[in-house]
Amino acid sequence: MFQLTTLRLASHRVHRLASVNSSVAYCRPALRSWCTSCRPQKQRLQLTTVRYLSTSPLTAEDAALSTKAPSSGGSQTEPVPYHGPLTQTFRRLKIFSLSSLGLSCIMTPFIFIVESSLPLSARIVLALTALSTSSISTALVGWSGASYVVDLQRLPPADNGGIEGIEMTTLTITLNKLVTRVYDADFLLETKRPFAKWELAQSFLLPPSNEDALMAAKGGAPGEEETIAETFNAKGEIVGRWIVKWENDSAGTCHGTGKVVRYFNVHEELL
Repeated sequence: MFQLTTLRLASHRVHRLASVNSSVAYCRPALRSWCTSCRPQKQRLQLTTVRYLSTSPLTAEDAALSTKAPSSGGSQTEPVPYHGPLTQTFRRLKIFSLSSLGLSCIMTPFIFIVESSLPLSARIVLALTALSTSSISTALVGWSGASYVVDLQRLPPADNGGIEGIEMTTLTITLNKLVTRVYDADFLLETKRPFAKWELAQSFLLPPSNEDALMAAKGGAPGEEETIAETFNAKGEIVGRWIVKWENDSAGTCHGTGKVVRYFNVHEELL
């Protein structure tokens, strides 16, 4: 079992472009390597996924061509190095929200069945209030908890084309697992979104080769597309991808296909 030493988003390594949208980042390594022996050995962004991708809906062939999906069982029994301390709290909160929503749906018809002196208009308002309140609270719980990382582990460069990557597990509102593999941790940036610490870069500009040759070499030819991250469901099927399209001057813009998880909430002090 390896130890995570430091994993910090270094804001002094991410320079914002003043002439474009605030989401455009001057991309430098945002995350430090977990150990000195695990630094990237290759200068080119060598991904094990399909290099050229289309924006068409994901199919079974995509899953077959892509990286091998995470497996819960296998020859490696290495424990997960990071486990979210609030996992059980979010799990119980989601269960409570779903239960309250279900109970509201079940009890609402009784508002109209039970004899009462309330007029029909008042009963309709009461039913709508109960359903809307429960639905909104459940949606807020699902939104705030969707980015919470319950498990996190690194992707060793030896198994990830020479690049340091991260694999993070989150839970949906129905407590289904989603595993997101970020094939290059340098493209994780700080975010201002509530209930999240990191986000996959939406657009960025790689530094010149004379400043950082390793980062500059990660850029592709203009018009070329590469997969930065993939999200798998509990069955190991791909449900979404985060893809970068390279432009001139080592600039890149990203877009998602499917239901990719883009935001992540982690306890940085535990990494």
